[in-house]
Amino acid sequence: MSTTCSTTPGCVADPENSCFFDGWVHQDAHAFSDRGSRIEGIGRPRMEPSFVPGAIDRMMKVPDAASVAAVRALERAIGRKAGGSTGTGLWSALRIVAEMVAAGRTGSVVTLLCDPGERYLDKYYSDVWLEEQGLDIEPYVKTLDVFLTTGDWTD
Repeated sequence: MSTTCSTTPGCVADPENSCFFDGWVHQDAHAFSDRGSRIEGIGRPRMEPSFVPGAIDRMMKVPDAASVAAVRALERAIGRKAGGSTGTGLWSALRIVAEMVAAGRTGSVVTLLCDPGERYLDKYYSDVWLEEQGLDIEPYVKTLDVFLTTGDWTD
């Protein structure tokens, strides 16, 4: 996030069906979405007064299936479940790391593990829920597996 004393750029990860990314890209304080986010705790269907576009260096729109794939990959890596918003942030953070690797840059990338995932067993950790929602996480699982194995990001 841009501040007068910071040289560290910030990236806001915005889930599918949230209006913030579009509002930021188009500088539209009236942007809206017809649907709410499936990723609890983040994303909104309408712009909020607290959203300050000028404080943001970059935004990344993250598909819900990518968020779910990321929390499942996190569980495989560390043995702990996390909520969907953690997956949204993790997907963006890993993508930024991939961009840095591809450009030959080094540095630090930070994201937050927002909440434990046990309360989402019937959502983000349920294949039945994914099917009901029409979400296919496999392409995103493959992207993460390739990146975590080789350092290459494939879309």
